[in-house]
Amino acid sequence: MATDVQTDGVTDQKLAEEFAGLDALEAHLGSHPSRARRIWSTAWPKVAAIVLALGVWQAVVWSGWKDDYVLPGPDKVLPVLWELLGTADFWRAVSITMRRAVTGYVLALLIGSVIGLAVARIRLLRSAVGSLITGLQTMPSIAWFPLAILLFGLTERAIMFVVVLGAAPSIANGLIAGVDHVPPLMVRAGRMIGAKGVGLYRHVILPAALPTYVAGLKQGWAFAWRSLMAGELLVIVANRPSIGDQLQLAREFSRSQTMLALMIVILVIGIVVDTVFGRADVTIRRRWGLIDHSD
Repeated sequence: MATDVQTDGVTDQKLAEEFAGLDALEAHLGSHPSRARRIWSTAWPKVAAIVLALGVWQAVVWSGWKDDYVLPGPDKVLPVLWELLGTADFWRAVSITMRRAVTGYVLALLIGSVIGLAVARIRLLRSAVGSLITGLQTMPSIAWFPLAILLFGLTERAIMFVVVLGAAPSIANGLIAGVDHVPPLMVRAGRMIGAKGVGLYRHVILPAALPTYVAGLKQGWAFAWRSLMAGELLVIVANRPSIGDQLQLAREFSRSQTMLALMIVILVIGIVVDTVFGRADVTIRRRWGLIDHSD
C-alpha cells in the first residue's frame, strides 16, 4: 500500500515536470520579439540593398565607362537631391504627379473591379472578353499614347486615359483569378447556410478571393505608375509641372545630376507604395490563415 502511494507520488512529480517543460516550451513559442527588433529585422535588408546599390553605382562611375558630366556619382547627385527637397517647385510637381496617380488608379480600380466581377460571374462574357483583358494587360502603355493624344490632345485626359488602360486590366485579372481559386467546397458550404446570388458573392466568394485581388491591386498600381511616368514625359501640360515634366527638362538641358535625382524620387515613391501594398497583403493573408502568425 505504501509502495502504491510512493509510486503515485513519483508519477505525479514526473507529470508535473513534463507539464512544466511543455508550459515553458509554449511560453517560448508564444513570445514575440520586441518592436525595435522587428523594425530592425525589416529595415536592415533594405538598408543593405541601398548601400549595395550606391556602391555599384559608384564603382561604375570610377570605372570610367562614361564621363562625370554624363553619369555623375552619388556624391554629386545626392546633394542635388537634397536641394530639390527644399524647393517649393519640386513639391508642387510631386503633388501634381501624385494627384494624377491617385485619380487614375481610383478610376482603374472602379472600372477593373466592375469588369472583373462581371467576367467572373457571367460565363458568356468570359468567353467573349476574357482573353481581350489579358491582351490589354500585356500591351505596352507607351503604345496607347498616339491614340490618346489624337483623341484628347496634350491634356490631362490623355494621361488619365493611358493610366486607366494600363492599370484596369491587371485589377480585373486579379479579381477574376481570385474568384477562380475559391475552393468549391467553400461555395457549397455557403449555399448550404442560405447564401445565394449577390449574398453568396458578398459574404463567401469575394472575401475568399481577397488575397489574390489585393495582389492584382498591387500589380495594377505598378502599371499605373509606369504609365503615368511615360505620360508625363510625352504629354507636357502647360502650367502643370510634374516629376516627368522636370525629368524631361533636365534631359533637354543636359542636367544629368538633376535627372538622376528625380529618378531616385520616382524609385522611392514606387518603393513606398509597394511597401504599403505589401503590408496589406501580409495582413490579409495572415487573417485568412494563409501564413503562420509567427512569421
